[in-house]
Amino acid sequence: MLQNHTFLPIHNLESQILILGSFPSVISRQREFYYSHPQNRFWKILEQLFKTPLKIPLTKASNSQKRDFLLLHKIALYDVVATCEIEGSSDTKLKIITPNPIDEILNQSPAIRAIFLNGQKAAKLYQKHFAFLKIPAFTLPSSSPANAKYDLEKLLQEWRILKNYCQD
Repeated sequence: MLQNHTFLPIHNLESQILILGSFPSVISRQREFYYSHPQNRFWKILEQLFKTPLKIPLTKASNSQKRDFLLLHKIALYDVVATCEIEGSSDTKLKIITPNPIDEILNQSPAIRAIFLNGQKAAKLYQKHFAFLKIPAFTLPSSSPANAKYDLEKLLQEWRILKNYCQD
């Protein structure tokens, strides 16, 4: 069944990095926000990398608190895919893909100096549709709970590169 990416990218003029996933999971689509599956480690990674100043764990924060966190740390967030056919949440089930306008995000947020791709599928789709962009792009191991090869500590080691491009 054809699915649409229904929520907006998060970015502003101060965004320094752009993190791109592939396409939102079923739970994220239901909750209309990025990485909403409670077992996805995305928010835990950012929380530890940026030593979040929130009084509650970022994993339990509201969507607006998460959005504010991203903008505070100059992080833009979006997904490569705008529409696709998909069964469930698995990236392996993505078919008939239409990409999001990633180049427009870069034009609207000119301070972005690097793109980070959350997982292999996001990286492959980015290379297929946006290889022409002249900005450094790095593939990171997926924060998905399906990526059992990486525990949180190994993910943190790999994701630390974000800090090289994102100055608080």
